[in-house]
Amino acid sequence: MMRPALSPQHASKDVPKEDSSSSYITHSYFQFCGYQLKIAQILGANLGVSAYVWDAGVALCQYFEKANVIFNGKRVIELGSGTGIVGILATLLGGDVTLTDQPNVLKQIEKNVIVNVPAACRHRLQIRPLIWGENHTDFPAAYDFILGSDIVYSSVTYPALVETLCYLANKGSTIYLSSELRKRNGSPSFHEENLPQYFNCQVIDRLENKDITLYKMTKIDTSPSTDRNQVFAEPGTEIKPASPSSPH
Repeated sequence: MMRPALSPQHASKDVPKEDSSSSYITHSYFQFCGYQLKIAQILGANLGVSAYVWDAGVALCQYFEKANVIFNGKRVIELGSGTGIVGILATLLGGDVTLTDQPNVLKQIEKNVIVNVPAACRHRLQIRPLIWGENHTDFPAAYDFILGSDIVYSSVTYPALVETLCYLANKGSTIYLSSELRKRNGSPSFHEENLPQYFNCQVIDRLENKDITLYKMTKIDTSPSTDRNQVFAEPGTEIKPASPSSPH
């Protein structure tokens, strides 16, 4: 079972609060990049793993703070937003952000957006349903950043996730994935063997005590070269077309 985030330097203890239905809400408080976030987690509402703030999401937010990542004016999409903590921070850091998840999770994201994103910034934020491998083509393939935290947790979803990433990413896109690696679900081999077939993958951070690894990825350019001679030329060398061979 995956573990909810309980990072003492960034989160306070959850306090249960009753909801109007059989579900109930707990809140956690986090601080990143000078912003304090109050994140609601709706439990008992059949949200499954999406109801929680996971360590991998906290780790990605911490990385944005440590690396001074800024999203000013950039188009950003988050996959499997869950509570929305990562996408909300990306919005506060200047991004034009689309938070996505399964339809039944969107209410939780909306609650957290209302509490954490000032009204003056909400025009830069969208919340939309996205089911990998099904309606991903309803989205533009024009994002500067694609974010995902603890979305690599079930091998059943891996083909659809790859299909969605390949569609959304363009030549200039940067993908940040934060994953808790678990051998039982094949996530290490997915990152080490499957994703490198489609993306240039770089490890940018590790939390060894929690088996969390952060990856920075860009799409592999598979377009054919228009000039084969240019591929093998030395830098600064003038390229001239090969002369046709004389007939024998």
